[in-house]
Amino acid sequence: MALYVQKFGGTSVGSVERIQAVAAKVKQWREQGHDIVVVVSAMSGETNRLIELAQQISSKPLPREYDVLVSTGEQVTISLLSMALHEIGQPARSYTGAQVAIHTDSAYNKARIEKIDTERMRADLDEGRVVIVAGFQGIDDGGNITTLGRGGSDTTAVALAAALKADECQIYTDVDGVYTTDPRVVSDARRLEKITFEEMLEMASQGSKVLQIRSVEFAGKYNVPLRVLSSFQDGPGTLITMEENAVEEALISGIAFNRDEAQLTVQGVPDRPGIAYSILGPIGDANIEVDMIVQNVGSDDTTDFTFTVHRNDYEKAYELLNAVATGLGARKVEGSTSICKISMVGVGMRSHAGIAAKMFEVLANEGINIRMISTSEIKIAVVVDDKYLELAVRALHQAFDLGNTD
Repeated sequence: MALYVQKFGGTSVGSVERIQAVAAKVKQWREQGHDIVVVVSAMSGETNRLIELAQQISSKPLPREYDVLVSTGEQVTISLLSMALHEIGQPARSYTGAQVAIHTDSAYNKARIEKIDTERMRADLDEGRVVIVAGFQGIDDGGNITTLGRGGSDTTAVALAAALKADECQIYTDVDGVYTTDPRVVSDARRLEKITFEEMLEMASQGSKVLQIRSVEFAGKYNVPLRVLSSFQDGPGTLITMEENAVEEALISGIAFNRDEAQLTVQGVPDRPGIAYSILGPIGDANIEVDMIVQNVGSDDTTDFTFTVHRNDYEKAYELLNAVATGLGARKVEGSTSICKISMVGVGMRSHAGIAAKMFEVLANEGINIRMISTSEIKIAVVVDDKYLELAVRALHQAFDLGNTD
């Protein structure tokens, strides 16, 4: 007997029929003698519908009330799945994030999990029940409902698996594993049997939509084996673990990309100590996450400071920067939302030289100009104009022989 935490996303529970199919799958695991905790998202499209309702009332909804609203989507799903399990003879009990309880900080819309009470879940498991928990949400010290940000149900699942010391956390999605890149962009993208936490963390942080980055961080920190599976077809999926031995020969494990980037540049800033903090301090205070950063020092004792943020934060960041630039005596602020980031990831980079040069050669041969470059031990990321995204990904995928070999 093992303990599994299984997470089902919005498309997996997108209709009554799909919820009934999930119930049947969960019951099969119970019949094999396993203890099961299920984490679910809202039904497909429901969170977007709730957000649209909020925006009809206010262009800038109060963060607390926004969380109260959008958290209701998961509450519908947990109750329906519990009903579906009871209908087929499997005892189950549903819980909201607050009922479990999943304790978070008070950063509405982007809350972070601080601790989880496991007593009620363990009592239910001991009684033979399936425990169903609403993903994406928690409760702060003041008793307020909080949400973890879009995609936060993955984080809920991995955090529960860590708290319960589960044998495996299984993420059921509409894809049957982690691929070398998005199969919708590259038709011969290959499913990976195994990938390391380190690689998956880079893939997620660089734009891969299969898993949310915080869920991978949790899994790596607490060494929770993580498996990505399909809700719609049987198969082994992709296992994400600490082990590297099976992937050491691969130079590149995958290519991730992110269309949601925006670029900002402060030109002609006086080159003096503390200038980076003067620019990025207000950005951080506004809870805007900065990704890539490049600083170029000119011959006239000024510097151009360029960085990227999520496209949703662009307008807010641009407004803040204009105020900062005026105070610093900078020449001007420029920005663009028509960019994308493309990243190659692989633990094999540690022991092989020339990968960056080959990447740049491939892009040059396609006439693609590179705006920014960022590297780590196992990653090379570039920012290019978004109109070149698919061309660049296909060219790199082919050049590094990542496709199916069938």
